Parts: sequence; C-alpha cells; structure tokens
Amino acid sequence: MPRSVNAVASRARRKRILKQAKGFYGKRKNVYTVAKNVVEKGMTYSYVGRKLKKREYRQLWIARINAGVREEGMTYSQFINKLSVKGIDLNRKVLADMAMNEPESFKALVASVK
Repeated sequence: MPRSVNAVASRARRKRILKQAKGFYGKRKNVYTVAKNVVEKGMTYSYVGRKLKKREYRQLWIARINAGVREEGMTYSQFINKLSVKGIDLNRKVLADMAMNEPESFKALVASVK
C-alpha cells in the first residue's frame, strides 16, 4: 500500500502561513519554518496590542480632559467626581472630544458642575 502524506492539507497549511508572512523581510517571508515562528509571534503581539490600544486611548482621553478642566481651575479627579455626583453620564471619549473640538460647550459643562 502506498504511503499517504496528505499533501493537499499540508500544502494549504504552509500556504496560509506564508500568505500571512507576506511583506516580511528576508527569509521571514518565504521560508516556512522561519515564517511560522514570526507569524505566531506577530499574532501574540497583535492580541496584546489590542489590549494596549484601549489602555493608551483611555490615558489620552484623561490627559485631554485634565488639560481642559485645569484651564477652568479644577483637577481631573474633582471634575469626574462632581460629574458622578450630579448624575451626568458622559464617558471619557466624549468628554475628551468636547474638550478638544467644542471648548465653549465643555466650559459650559464645567461651569454647570462647579
């Protein structure tokens, strides 16, 4: 009986990895064993990166809100506390966008909270 190697599936597996490694430098793009390791490493970086992106954006929004609030003579923590006490439910993304693009309405919001 002839040896069965399942060439179709193994070729498809290699092809999928090499397709993912397209654009990499040197052997990383065309040598399967190297590409497999690099693609796997890249996948872990992309997974971690999605978590880091959320963290970094929140940090940016807080910095922008803090800068806008300090012009009005208040700190970020005081502002967020007074917002929650007043029952105003605006997330940090919206607040940061207001502070950047609509400073007049943001000043009105800060004045209403004071």
